[in-house]
Amino acid sequence: MNKALTKGEIESAIRNAIIKFEQEFMGRGPEDVRAYIVRDLVVVRLKGVLTPAERQLAKSAEGVDMVKRIRQTLIAQGRERLFEQVNGITGAKALALFTDINAQIGEKVLVFTVDRDLEGLGR
Repeated sequence: MNKALTKGEIESAIRNAIIKFEQEFMGRGPEDVRAYIVRDLVVVRLKGVLTPAERQLAKSAEGVDMVKRIRQTLIAQGRERLFEQVNGITGAKALALFTDINAQIGEKVLVFTVDRDLEGLGR
């Protein structure tokens, strides 16, 4: 990690990396992304992530479950790439990734745990 980067700059770099990942790996970029460092967590909230086809599927309970399963599978396949991004930007080691999607409103949350407290960055 570059010591000259502030916490805000690191959060912005993570945000940009997640947008790029979503565009390249998931096939569509989100409408809005916010990234936050909270001690040893990197929390990312994405809005407007569903494709038109996923929005149609999400109109039924079965479709919501299908969208969630597909998205979980895709994130699992891209996990190592996401870890590399977080590791490279923060200088910390990503330990785990937790994710969930609300298919009814088209929001997704990613939570990375890392091996140290990042809260004091850039202070």
